[in-house]
Amino acid sequence: MPARDAFVDLVLGGRCAGCERPGVTLCGGCRELLAALTPFRAWPDPRPAGLPPPTASAPYADQLRQLIIAHKENARYSLARPLGGVLATAVLSALGERRAVWLCPVPSARATVRQRGHDPLRRIAKAAIKALRRQGVDARLADALRVVRRPDDQAGLSAERRTVNLHGAFAARSRWAERLTDQPVLLVDDVITTGSTLAEACRALESRGIAVLGCAVLAATRRHRPSGS
Repeated sequence: MPARDAFVDLVLGGRCAGCERPGVTLCGGCRELLAALTPFRAWPDPRPAGLPPPTASAPYADQLRQLIIAHKENARYSLARPLGGVLATAVLSALGERRAVWLCPVPSARATVRQRGHDPLRRIAKAAIKALRRQGVDARLADALRVVRRPDDQAGLSAERRTVNLHGAFAARSRWAERLTDQPVLLVDDVITTGSTLAEACRALESRGIAVLGCAVLAATRRHRPSGS
């Protein structure tokens, strides 16, 4: 367990980040819950134009929601590995029979990363890659996107307003264009709500000739239509 997590456990009296049960950062019950998740196709409703097929490991609720927040906002770094396993489950479902993939995280603005003190999604993506490699998948990280315009706060915006707000927010890094041509690429994010962020990230990649197979996320909000795995 990282020193910071050990310190947090000491200060909080040692509680599970998922269910708040006294003990370690992630209890056995929550680990079993994560291992039992069944990925599903999570199309937002309405569906934004240009969104590749999104696969989520679970609804954004209960223990998984608490774990995502604890890792992202409270820097509970040791949660990256179990959350990486959750993301790997979604990736495997999205890949189908394929055994190779480039994972491209949706980037955060540098100011946001500085404020949080870490890049939670990139940390989870790297943990997912390790989990996928242990299962025989040739998984690699593609830092192919960058933020070129910081959008306004998305909270409270409709799906249509989110799409407008995000337009032009991302750009593909030129050095990745040739490397990812004709390669299996999945966009990854922590949560899908309206799908506007993933659709805009896909647009940025495809504008440089990088085809996107689909999206894999940890969780989907209630604003989606599940359509099987």
